[in-house]
Amino acid sequence: MAAMASLYLKNPAPLSHSFTKPTKTHFAPPLKLRLRHGPASKTRYPTRISASLINPDGGKLIELFVEKSEKDSKTEKALGLPKIKLSKTDLQWVHVLSEGWASPLKGFMRESEFLQTLHFNSLRLDNGSVVNMSVPIVLAIDDAQKGRVGSSTSVALVDDEDKVVAILSDIEIYKHNKEERIARTWGTTAPGLPYVEEAISCAGNWLIGGDLEVLEPIKYNDGLDHFRLSPAQLRNEFEKRNADAVFAFQLRNPVHNGHALLMTDTRRRLLEMGYKNPVLLLHPLGGYTKADDVPLIWRMRQHEKVLEDGVLDPETTVVSIFPSPMHYAGPTEVQWHAKARINAGANFYIVGRDPAGMSHPLEKRDLYDADHGKKVLSMAPGLERLNILPFKVAAYDLTQSKMAFFDPSRPQDFLFISGTKVSLSNGCFRYFFLSAICHLPHKKSRTQTIN
Repeated sequence: MAAMASLYLKNPAPLSHSFTKPTKTHFAPPLKLRLRHGPASKTRYPTRISASLINPDGGKLIELFVEKSEKDSKTEKALGLPKIKLSKTDLQWVHVLSEGWASPLKGFMRESEFLQTLHFNSLRLDNGSVVNMSVPIVLAIDDAQKGRVGSSTSVALVDDEDKVVAILSDIEIYKHNKEERIARTWGTTAPGLPYVEEAISCAGNWLIGGDLEVLEPIKYNDGLDHFRLSPAQLRNEFEKRNADAVFAFQLRNPVHNGHALLMTDTRRRLLEMGYKNPVLLLHPLGGYTKADDVPLIWRMRQHEKVLEDGVLDPETTVVSIFPSPMHYAGPTEVQWHAKARINAGANFYIVGRDPAGMSHPLEKRDLYDADHGKKVLSMAPGLERLNILPFKVAAYDLTQSKMAFFDPSRPQDFLFISGTKVSLSNGCFRYFFLSAICHLPHKKSRTQTIN
């Protein structure tokens, strides 16, 4: 369903030091409220707007690349270490970690970090503060690999061509309790969960954590690497554009008119708040996705067309690929998606119906409640600094022949467009991909829904 954001601003709050303390909602009063300066003053002033980018989690962006001057020596060292071959999904997680998307993590999780993530959806830092971390970022190995590691304190991570990608140091090996991991992450152990089948069921019974040193940036050589901007590169881009607010929108499907209406209206509202140059981070997920999702190459071509045709303003829009694999873990995973965008400089995050959700693998229903994602984001530990933008419904208004706010008094006049499925009738599918504007023929039945 296409949707429109209802925009709220909240004041930054200090990180909670206790999990027993009730967490305040992130949805603050609308910005139309004014602040009174002094008890006797009758003059009201607008809320002040901060022009600096939000700080990364932990206060510093943690990139895990070796220094260029050390690359040769580290490569030579890696050749003498036990080797662990990375799967395609493992390599995507190396990419995520190396660029600092999971800051302040410094490598694949050790057991204490793994357990905190599973049971608290957060990590407590040495200074007592809490950062959000809802999805385990772990590396599985089997009995044979564990045996080859032996008493070594470091291992070399290699790709499918045995090229050294990274060194994992000060390692810790611990039991991979798959059932617990699946149950805590997805809330079910039902068969048919895509990421589980891709990356967990066939994985080894041990997890290996440690400090990661990546020899060079991960490249895929698929013609899309120029879109894969790291958090540091994105922050530089936002600063070059003099952005005083960054609002992030993640999607794993093509942009349609409902999305475009949402994003342009969000910028308008931020301008009304007092921001001078809010910039949109259009951030499609580029890691593992299930087979029936639209392939990344087609999504990126369509996103380019969106900018080329002026559907979104290229001066105030940055299109980049988020390298994380997709879990389809609903309210648990959407916290990860939001947290990672903080590290890229976003202080606003757009969230809609059933974020990161999917259909139940066995039953004819959604796996998660459609509203739980945005509710969880509003209360999640470690996300207090992020402003959440929940959707209001928008749909195609047949009386105006354009996208508009849904009017419940005349539901028969609206068609709902989903990003997941697009009607193949009347050539709409082809035009949808080529230009992102899916015009609905006037002769189409008023009761027909594009799903």
